[in-house]
Order: sequence, then C-alpha cells, then structure tokens
Amino acid sequence: MNVLVTGTYGRCGTAIIDHLHDREEYDFTYLNRSDRPDDHPYGGYDTVVANVTDYDAIRPAFDGQDAVVHLAAYPYTEGSWDDVHDPNIEGMHNALEAAREAEVETFVFGSTNHVMGMYELENEPDIYEPGHGIALDHTDPVRPDSYYGTTKAFGEDLGRQYVENHEYPKRFYALRICTVNSAEYDHPYGDAEAGVDDGEFERDSEEYERKVARMKGMWQSRRDFAHLIDCCLEDDTVEFGIFSGVSDNDRRWYSLEHARAVLGYAPQDNGEEWDEPPA
Repeated sequence: MNVLVTGTYGRCGTAIIDHLHDREEYDFTYLNRSDRPDDHPYGGYDTVVANVTDYDAIRPAFDGQDAVVHLAAYPYTEGSWDDVHDPNIEGMHNALEAAREAEVETFVFGSTNHVMGMYELENEPDIYEPGHGIALDHTDPVRPDSYYGTTKAFGEDLGRQYVENHEYPKRFYALRICTVNSAEYDHPYGDAEAGVDDGEFERDSEEYERKVARMKGMWQSRRDFAHLIDCCLEDDTVEFGIFSGVSDNDRRWYSLEHARAVLGYAPQDNGEEWDEPPA
C-alpha cells in the first residue's frame, strides 16, 4: 500500500516512522513543510518539502497513493484565528481536494480531543482522577475549546462531505488524538517531566502531580498511535468514522469501544501501570 503522510516530522508523524516505516506492506511518502538534516534522528528520509496551504506544491505527492494520513496543522489551543485558518482550514481542504483528484481511496485525519475539550474544562480537576464516570464517544455533541478545536471539527465535517458527495476518497477516518508525545517523553509522566526540564515547576509540586493525573487519562503511547493508524489503513469497511486516539488507560474519559468494535484497535499501554517516570 502506498501511503502519503503530511506533517511527518511532528510527534505523531515520527511515531509512524518509528513503528510502521519498515513494514513490508507499506511504502511511505513523507511530506513536510521542511526537511531534516541527515544527522537528525529523522534525517535521511525522502521528503516532499511543501506547505499544505499551497495546493499546487502538494498536489503531485498525492498521485499514486492508496491512502493519506493527514497530520499537518497548527496544533496549539492558544492559537488565534489567523494562526489556525490557513493550515487547518485551507490546508485541510487542499489535502481532501488533492486526494479526490488523485483518486486516493483512504483518508486518515489527525483530529484532536480538543473537538470535545469543553467536557474536560467543565469537569476538571475531578476528571483527572479515577472513577469520574465520563466516557465520551463519537455520538456525543461536539464542544470545541478553542479555535484549534473548531478547525478540527470543521475538518471532520469536511471529510464527511467529501466521502458522501464524491467518488474519492472512499473512506474517511477522524482520529480524536488525545496526547502523543515525542519519544523522549513517551510515558504518562511525560508532560510533567517536560515541565520540569523547561523550568516551569518542580518535580514535587502540585502542578507536577496534576500533569501526571491528566496524562494518566490522556496518554496515547507512540506504539498505540501507530497501531491505530495501522488499523485504519487495513480497514475497508468504514465510509466515515470518528475514533478516540488514546491508550487503554483506566482513567481515560474517551471511550475505546467504537475503535475496538469497528477497527479492531487493541492498545497495549495503560497509564495506570506507571507509578514513576522512567530512570
């Protein structure tokens, strides 16, 4: 299967490289707005250097592809409308239109938990502890917490429009990704340890403990994320689907039942199995 990945060198794209690049059934093409030098951990891969806001620049990369994993976006909740508009609105339309013209069958969209972020904001901090009783799924009303979340909700809706009104793409998978970190911080203490490393707070602080509690619900390990991508690429039953991107965390508030039943998603990791960061 020929697969194009946009936004390759972010946290999610590099997880695909780490866990799926060497699989014989996939032939990946990587598209990013910049390349990496050869001595970089992700240097040395053939890369189409283009910005998703430039349709003419990205369009040739879609030819001959069986699937697209679209991850390129502005990813920060504090972003203004000007920040998110071009990459997340125009870029999403460009990627879908290129997939339509190139007759790409499968489109996997990196959406976000922030499409549903107001549920978290109105229930924090209790939602970060076990026993909160919340299990959000694809049937719950969308409640974005930011312009970023709103643009991802737009992307989900635009994807549905395309698969229901055009011959291609034939399948669209929206993944409401929770938290995928870089390899260095790929554990439920990752956000807390990053905060310590950046000098934001101390390891024994209340803020540190709150970060850990949240991540024990929101963590999606890099291998579980890559497995979810693999499940989408191998599937041929879905026309349009929305799935939670999270590991099998005991205190998660995003349900995995839909992804398990439809895609066969079987995450290996659970944040509750960690009681300290790795040495």
